[in-house]
Amino acid sequence: MKVLVLYRPNSEHGRVVEDFIHEFQSQHRDERLEVLNIDSRDGSAMASLYDVVRYPAILVLQTDGYLQKSWEGDRLPLMDEVVSYAHA
Repeated sequence: MKVLVLYRPNSEHGRVVEDFIHEFQSQHRDERLEVLNIDSRDGSAMASLYDVVRYPAILVLQTDGYLQKSWEGDRLPLMDEVVSYAHA
């Protein structure tokens, strides 16, 4: 499984997302987050591929690219919830 975070670093939600990423990585060292700026080529392509329309977005992807779970918008999920889907 792969956990992907899409957001705009210099936006109203940028600091909240960066705090979430930092806390997630410190609490779940064996989990890896892939973080993409939505304004980058890769970030824009991922948002288009998975029909993401609100940011920030957290996507849990299976190894074959199938979308397992997603969260979009200002309310970030609990870290344990993200981990539980990543291990499903």
